[in-house]
Amino acid sequence: MSIYQDIGGAKAVKAAVDEFYVRVLADPDLVRFFEGRDLASLKASQREFIGAALGGPEIYQGDAMSQVHASLGVGNAQFDGVVGHLLAAFASAGVPAEAAGQIAAVLGPLRGEIVTAP
Repeated sequence: MSIYQDIGGAKAVKAAVDEFYVRVLADPDLVRFFEGRDLASLKASQREFIGAALGGPEIYQGDAMSQVHASLGVGNAQFDGVVGHLLAAFASAGVPAEAAGQIAAVLGPLRGEIVTAP
């Protein structure tokens, strides 16, 4: 069984992504990366990406992470903050801590594609 199935599939991913945006939009260190953007489109892309990354049936059709984040100036602290909010959002959606660790292991390698600032 995939992580995607273990956590509850599309329903859990949607709940986590919705909660994630509540959290990052309230975070003064991260809100600037999301202000003025089409949140519905961002949420849809993030659900696709996460679903595919966790072994679900979704197919991510967006651009490469390095391309999407190249001009944003994301630093290590911001990357850690985003991952922290995402893991907290999954926890609030009822995802067990063990599965959250697996999710973190999937997301961690993206640091090199997303972080462009010190």
